[in-house]
Amino acid sequence: MRILLTGANGYIGMRLLPQLIEQGHEVICAVRNKNRFTSNEELKEKVEIVELDFLDDTSAPEKIKDIEVAFYLIHSMSASTKDFDEKEAQAAKNFNKIMAETSVNQVIYLSGIINEEELSKHLKSRKAVEEILYKGDFNLTVLRAAIIVGSGSSSFEIIRDLCEKLPVMVTPKWVKTKSQPIAIRNIIQFLTGVIGREECYNESFDVGGPDVLTYQEMMEQYAEVRKLKLWIVGVPFMSPKLSSYWLYFVTSTSYRLAQNLVDSMSVEVITRDTRLKEILNIDLISYKEAIEMAFYKIEQNEVISSWKDSLSSGRFRKELNKYVQIPKYGCLHDKKSVEVQDPKETLERIWAIGGLNGWYYGNWLWKVRGYLDKLAGGVGLRRGRTHPNKINAGDSLDFWRVLLADKEERRLLLFAEMKVPGEAWLEFKIDEDNILHQNATFRPKGLLGRAYWYSMYPFHYFIFEGMINKIAKGNKKN
Repeated sequence: MRILLTGANGYIGMRLLPQLIEQGHEVICAVRNKNRFTSNEELKEKVEIVELDFLDDTSAPEKIKDIEVAFYLIHSMSASTKDFDEKEAQAAKNFNKIMAETSVNQVIYLSGIINEEELSKHLKSRKAVEEILYKGDFNLTVLRAAIIVGSGSSSFEIIRDLCEKLPVMVTPKWVKTKSQPIAIRNIIQFLTGVIGREECYNESFDVGGPDVLTYQEMMEQYAEVRKLKLWIVGVPFMSPKLSSYWLYFVTSTSYRLAQNLVDSMSVEVITRDTRLKEILNIDLISYKEAIEMAFYKIEQNEVISSWKDSLSSGRFRKELNKYVQIPKYGCLHDKKSVEVQDPKETLERIWAIGGLNGWYYGNWLWKVRGYLDKLAGGVGLRRGRTHPNKINAGDSLDFWRVLLADKEERRLLLFAEMKVPGEAWLEFKIDEDNILHQNATFRPKGLLGRAYWYSMYPFHYFIFEGMINKIAKGNKKN
């Protein structure tokens, strides 16, 4: 079948795409910026790519007009705490208008379980989107899921952060809320299983794993799998705001996402309708098995996608392109150059920067900067990186965002997502004479921006000098 995959750069979209290709479907990937399409080169050759922004676009590009099936995997929860529901509703309305100009027969929408009378803002928004999509001129299939467990998923990474970093936890009362976590592998099986099945047309199904667990039980079972000691003490007086700050400072989540997650964690998400499991004859994976499978992927460096690479996990909202050209005027610079003996090895070290590898020099200072950034409401260093030595444009890299990663040109360009009074770039480039250039550029915002740059200059001098030398010579331990 000819299938339109919206949200192709998202966590679910990147997991779903290889399965659709393997099953022999023709896939058109809808992304806001085709330069951010980060699937591997082999997959890129097998798909078509179309740029569509469902918040703004209302007409169908020619190449999607003959589609048969479309996956609707668009959401805005991590981008805002105030108006994400309005954005999600607008995107759904525009999607219906675009689909009206195509030959689409079936739309498949991944939603959330909405069986409780009192719903969070997030779940109300998912329900509203479902109602809008049902007005479209196509057969709608809705899969309502609880939290999704897999390497790189937000729920898995948050539980991982909490359990690995806090052997003793004082927790808010929402840890007693029940949920029905489902493995990412099962989600993909459900999504692909309903394609073209007429008994699934204009139907909504709950999908969940075999275990009904409280969030506390999920953390305890995670600790069992990882063989960690864990003590959890619940308190009734932690407000939603304090809970959001607790998640934000302990885990790698953004504060916006933490607020929306805390709001949703007070609502039980348990399946009532299990028809789809029988229709598709899917064997459900237990929560512990899902944790073990996630760690297998992590240990094998096979994490396909991570929620942390979403643009909304940092300060970006739409376009990366406008930051790719480093401004020439009104900027302050720290430029360093050194000749390298083995350009290939040096390039590999550049491509491995950040995350567990660190920044090659003064790592404790980078960590301090990350803690200060968290205190100021920034992203901090905890996002790390998805893969130890692969980088794509749009990836998060600690408190940077990758703007350009071109190995042929031997150039890596990063943009700062930490809280700074201005805009900052960090560039690495090896020229034709095998000279490594490391350029830090800062465009200050007002007097405060200039004061910030000059106050940091002594630290920059030692950190950047040490970093370029370690990258060039290959000794990265410090």
